[in-house]
Amino acid sequence: MKLSRILSPIKNSPNLRSLIDELEVMWQKEQDKRLDFYNWLTPDKKAEFIGGEIIVHSPVVKKHNVITKELLKILDPFIISRDLGFLGVEKIMCRFDRNDYEPDLCFFKKEKSVTFLDDQTIFPIPDFIVEILSPSTEARDRGIKKEDYQLNGVQEYWIIDPDIDTIEQYLINEDGEYNEPIFFEKGFIECSVLLGLKIDVKSIFQ
Repeated sequence: MKLSRILSPIKNSPNLRSLIDELEVMWQKEQDKRLDFYNWLTPDKKAEFIGGEIIVHSPVVKKHNVITKELLKILDPFIISRDLGFLGVEKIMCRFDRNDYEPDLCFFKKEKSVTFLDDQTIFPIPDFIVEILSPSTEARDRGIKKEDYQLNGVQEYWIIDPDIDTIEQYLINEDGEYNEPIFFEKGFIECSVLLGLKIDVKSIFQ
């Protein structure tokens, strides 16, 4: 329904053919720029390609790093011991239809991860993503990323706010849309994708 409303002015325009041609040219230019981005990117750079633009990230603050490490200590042993798939951390480039993201943490189920190669640098769409907010990333984490993750079927998305020590959990429903977020300040959060995983919320904000 939302897409139909967006496309309606284009579909009803007498100038439809030229508008389609213009969009095709725009798309091709963006894909050429995306290829340049892949060629420019090196392991020491943390950057994303969003809406045709290269977004370079600054180094994270200490608390961001602490939260990432605490989650890694919980998630990685759980995933490995049960042979569930692969957990990516920070510089894992995930290719979506239009954009390329490097989530703080991302999990791929085994049916995807068994195809991964040791020298692979571009990865498919994850099943579960965690983003830790910072002032420079919050608008994208809550905006274009959340929209894109939903559109491309990321089953579960956590937004962690280190300023107020909260986790927002988004779960995708049968209509392919995220339900209203569940907010956690204390108690235990259960991961829908990693069945059986329960995390003491307070424990990751050491």
